[in-house]
Amino acid sequence: MPTERKHREEIVRYGRMLHEHGYVAAMDGNLSVRLDADRILVTPTCVSKGAMKATDMVIVDLDGQHVSGRRNVTSEIGMHLLIYRMRPDIQAICHAHPPTATGFAAAGIPLTEPLVCEVVMGLGCIPLACYGTPGTSELAQTLEPYVPNYDAILMSNHGVVSYGDTLEHAYMKMETVEHFAQIALVTHLLGRQQPLKEVEIEKLLLARTKYFGAKIAAAMPLPRAPQKVS
Repeated sequence: MPTERKHREEIVRYGRMLHEHGYVAAMDGNLSVRLDADRILVTPTCVSKGAMKATDMVIVDLDGQHVSGRRNVTSEIGMHLLIYRMRPDIQAICHAHPPTATGFAAAGIPLTEPLVCEVVMGLGCIPLACYGTPGTSELAQTLEPYVPNYDAILMSNHGVVSYGDTLEHAYMKMETVEHFAQIALVTHLLGRQQPLKEVEIEKLLLARTKYFGAKIAAAMPLPRAPQKVS
């Protein structure tokens, strides 16, 4: 198992990648890792994710109470705690504001069209949660209906949260969401979309069962009837 030191270094690495890819600006975004059954390692507030040091991280318990660290924890810790409580399988969380995906969130458009087979395989689809004020309990409440069955969620007028069994996988899901948003935007600009048909989606479900196992495949809803955007 990775040590706490490794987890700290990993958060620094992926925080820098978020910043370098333009997924966060200024002091936006936050990342966390579940250290054990009782402790979460999480990024501090008011620090650029591109300029963090391993010693900047904060440890809190599952109630969000400060355990160790010289800085204050991110104001969006409630979102992380909700996901960890609802999903025992999740070990790491990534929250950012990738421009294209956040544009869809600001426009009120979910990324649920089955346009790209890799996205259907890896994430199913990316729903849109209602707006919740950052740093308040509202934000976690808006995410709660989606957390059990999705591994990435658009947050209205805010950004994206993704999560997985490792921080690497949580970050990669963030990349997938933004890449898919860019593809979806191109289809809108071209004035047409060609979603996968129902029979093609069913084949992807079978393939996903083969690669990820029946339990994981069944837990990730597939996109169904295409939704047209006016």
